[in-house]
Amino acid sequence: MTTLRVPDMHCEKCVARITNALNGAGLKFSVSLEDKTVTVDGSAADVERARAELDDIGFTAE
Repeated sequence: MTTLRVPDMHCEKCVARITNALNGAGLKFSVSLEDKTVTVDGSAADVERARAELDDIGFTAE
């Protein structure tokens, strides 16, 4: 599992947008608004796909 920091995540609407995008990409993940993180359960390719999806909807993953 890989945890990505998403400092621009501020509210439940952000969580919903991220969840919808990553579900659409077929990824296994969890989102924590409190920690401002997305944890991806998968390969390095899955993590890169998650980064790309987050970027596409305007979030930067660190």
